[in-house]
Amino acid sequence: MATLSSSSSTTSLHSPTPKPSPLHLSSPSLHSLLRHRPRPLRLRRLTIRSIDAAQPFDLESKLSQQYFPRQHQQQQQQQPPMINKLKIGIIGFGNFGQFLAKTLVRQGHVVLAHSRSDHSDIARSLGVRFFQDPNDLCEDHPDVILLCTSIISTESVLKSLPLGRLRRSTLFVDVLSVKEFPRNLFLKYLEPDFDILCTHPMFGPESGKDGWSGLPFVYDKVRVGKGEGREKRVEAFIDVFRREGCEMVEMSCAEHDDHAAGSQFITHLVGRVLQGMELRDTPINTKGYKSMLDLVENTSKDSFELFYGLFLYNKNAMEQLERMDLAFEMVTRQLIERMHALVRKQLVGLEEEGSDAIGLVKGKEKVEKVKKLLSSRKNEIVVEKIEESSFPREEVVVENHIENVNKLSSTANDIARAENGAAEAENYTTKADSIRSSSDMSDPNRC
Repeated sequence: MATLSSSSSTTSLHSPTPKPSPLHLSSPSLHSLLRHRPRPLRLRRLTIRSIDAAQPFDLESKLSQQYFPRQHQQQQQQQPPMINKLKIGIIGFGNFGQFLAKTLVRQGHVVLAHSRSDHSDIARSLGVRFFQDPNDLCEDHPDVILLCTSIISTESVLKSLPLGRLRRSTLFVDVLSVKEFPRNLFLKYLEPDFDILCTHPMFGPESGKDGWSGLPFVYDKVRVGKGEGREKRVEAFIDVFRREGCEMVEMSCAEHDDHAAGSQFITHLVGRVLQGMELRDTPINTKGYKSMLDLVENTSKDSFELFYGLFLYNKNAMEQLERMDLAFEMVTRQLIERMHALVRKQLVGLEEEGSDAIGLVKGKEKVEKVKKLLSSRKNEIVVEKIEESSFPREEVVVENHIENVNKLSSTANDIARAENGAAEAENYTTKADSIRSSSDMSDPNRC
């Protein structure tokens, strides 16, 4: 029993110490909580600290505008911060995008880029961060989105951008050669909180390779939100070109397109026409001819897509094309009329200079002279008939400037004369009614 008692006492002495409950560990804090009554909960005012982008489906944006309009307005005025160096995201990193990126990086701006093609190696060499996915670029929250796409692809590119990942006050800038078209696209697809600046550097990689000094830069501040920071940002972007010495021209998009149709489109049109003529360099080039060769070289380096965009998306281009066609036709008509006036004198043998009457051919020697003068394709049939020693009776139709014209007789023996006609005619055509194969060219009574 003693052993059992000892054993039992030993067992009780060496039994494991029970673990303290959690209440023992936190007894000071629990004690303090018990001493003080719990305070009633206080409702705090909701504060929206940041919103990624202004989208119509954005719940945070709706709450901010609906319940805290004053705070919402203050946030808009505070964004973006007043900085001189910009983070610029270039969309479309082709030749022109790379051309602008060199200057932007040199001036100390942070440049991001995205393009359908992989230009990561070129971007790395220029100090530009290249993004394969536009979502990643937009999540980096650039201050400026700079569209350097082609005119034709601008709308599809703009619609494909993840605008919801941008800050609500992001500045959108384009550098297209037409201005009303991108302006309307921006106003259509961008929410009102986005700023819009339409620009056109009137130069490119070729004309601006030796510097931008003195080259025109056209811009239109289409929409800039309230707030000094937003205005400073627009000026900071414009200052990129001002620092390079560009001639700064502020004008509306409509005014730009009106001027551009009469200058840029006509330049490309003439260059394309001359390129189609396959002009060649010669050892006796004049300065004017060399200028035309330079024009062909400059315009041929631009894609036909650019030329087509200048025509399709500038409503004034069609008018210029019609004026060009009309001017070409007028000059051609002047040349043909001068030639036909001389031919007419040789054909009819005018008795006194300045007479307006149409006479008859007086001999074989005159016919030979006429054959040399008639080089137009329209007169080939006349040459053939002269060689056959026969001449058709003609009905002369004179438009606009010929008055009192008598029609030639329907018989081969009648003499046809047109009296009181003007010396110069704008337009006339010759119709042959009948050909007398046995007409005597030397007989003044036959025609």
